[in-house]
Amino acid sequence: MWKVEYLKEALADLKKLDHSQRVKVVKKINRVASNLLPNSEGGYGEPLGSKSRTRLSGYCKIKLQKQGLRVVYYLVRDDKTIRVVVVSARADDEVYLIAQKRKQKGS
Repeated sequence: MWKVEYLKEALADLKKLDHSQRVKVVKKINRVASNLLPNSEGGYGEPLGSKSRTRLSGYCKIKLQKQGLRVVYYLVRDDKTIRVVVVSARADDEVYLIAQKRKQKGS
């Protein structure tokens, strides 16, 4: 099991969700935490790459399709830690743009 840490901005994202969404997101993160490696390595994580607007190689996402939410995280393998960067609606790749901004700030 991997330890889960949230950037302060990701905690704020989580608090903005209604209670039922928050419960589902945390439940999904904890379920996926049992094997967060990218699916190419036999885990549940879906790797993100570099696209024209974002450079998120090394980051992964968790999809909550019914809620229209995405969680973007990266792994600190030495510490067996998942760092949640953003929890947000998928809307037109906004979640990935937010993750890119937070990455650039060094959060």
